Amino acid sequence: MAVADLTVVPLGTGSTSLSAFVAACQRELQEHGRGLKFELTAMGTIIEGDLDLILTLARRLHEVPFKHGAARVSTTIRIDDRRDKIGSIDGKVEAVKEKLGPV
Repeated sequence: MAVADLTVVPLGTGSTSLSAFVAACQRELQEHGRGLKFELTAMGTIIEGDLDLILTLARRLHEVPFKHGAARVSTTIRIDDRRDKIGSIDGKVEAVKEKLGPV
């Protein structure tokens, strides 16, 4: 199972606000992200699941800003694809919290 951090940045929109584009991408995720777990963050979206499904979805999400008027789109994907054991979004966070101990 892979964990990916995906950021889709529309350029050439005529505005500094991107929340409408983010909302459109989230709608696309909700509609086409079946079988994947995803979590919106302040700077992108974390997606967990089968790598092939994630990459197919990343392509769909890259297209969303174009459909909403962006002249250019920059998409960044970071993938953690661990094959020796099952990884997850929650597991990655818990591993760090465990090492932090009581705060």
